[in-house]
Amino acid sequence: MILTEKDKARAHVLMILLVFLWGLEYVAAKWALESVATLTLVCFKYMLAILVIGPIKLKMDRRSFFRKKDIPLFFVCALFGEILYFFCEYEAMDYMPVSLITVILAFVPAASIMTEKLLFKRDPTLAMVAGIFICIFGIIMVIGADIGILFEGRFAGYLFCFGAVLSWNTYNFMTAHLKERYSAITLTFNQLVCTILLSLPFALSDLPKPEDITLPVLGGMLFLGFISAGAGFLVYVYALGVLGPTTMSVYSNFLPVTATLFGWILLGEMIGGVQLLGGIIVISAGYLVIKEKAKVDKKRLEVLCDDRET
Repeated sequence: MILTEKDKARAHVLMILLVFLWGLEYVAAKWALESVATLTLVCFKYMLAILVIGPIKLKMDRRSFFRKKDIPLFFVCALFGEILYFFCEYEAMDYMPVSLITVILAFVPAASIMTEKLLFKRDPTLAMVAGIFICIFGIIMVIGADIGILFEGRFAGYLFCFGAVLSWNTYNFMTAHLKERYSAITLTFNQLVCTILLSLPFALSDLPKPEDITLPVLGGMLFLGFISAGAGFLVYVYALGVLGPTTMSVYSNFLPVTATLFGWILLGEMIGGVQLLGGIIVISAGYLVIKEKAKVDKKRLEVLCDDRET
């Protein structure tokens, strides 16, 4: 497939739109969580998402689903990447503004590099190490500005945020082998199915009362399922194929900006100047880590290809 400048321009426009939509996701989740329990919301979200992705999966690939030996791994990945991740993220919303949550989640690339060092003995470059320390410094600024109210409830919010970071990193490393054996649409479809099966017992035991389903709650649920998880995935996969992973990572780093914007406009959430500066530092350092890691991964892949040829 030959990509034209028009294809790239379309992908950039779609990703800009998606970053705004994903920033709005936090507002939608906060509205829905007013009446819907966390795991119930996760279950409803993916049940709606599968209505979008399922037909496309069947049209593109009717034959490939689960391999028996991979089923346990799919369930473990769904547990960490969907259930625990969103449980921690959504629970954090009870304690702190969405802008601070997204800033902490921007630490994921740095945490990933640290995990690679500990588990796989992959030494980071000097630029990566600098980016990690700058990220940590920015997070210290964010948390330090909350020192006055840290032990009045917000401490739990930060714990949930770091729980989400840990869950997502665990998911990334566990799903690496699955990415080699399944297409993106099949991998996503299978994880949606596993997430629904894992969360369904909790959802059925904790259904919201009909009178509690107000328009904001219903709108939040529909947005999360159809737009954020369903259509959002399709846009992401399309843009990934056109723009590549490094450019996509840069777009992901703008998520705290849009989340902060919508948190201020729609939820009236405000953060202090020190936290804003700390957030900028975390995002900038995260970009540095992502860019440097992309260079290292490319070199590692080239060496691997050369070794196979010889």
